[in-house]
Amino acid sequence: FWKEGFGAALKALSLAKSLFTGNSKSFFVPTNK
Repeated sequence: FWKEGFGAALKALSLAKSLFTGNSKSFFVPTNK
C-alpha cells in the first residue's frame, strides 16, 4: 500500500519539479524561448 502512495508522491513531485523548472527557465532565461 505504501508503494502506491510513494508512486503517486513521486509522480506529483516530478510534475511539480518540471513545472517549477519550466517557470524558472521562462523567468530567468527568456531569450531561450
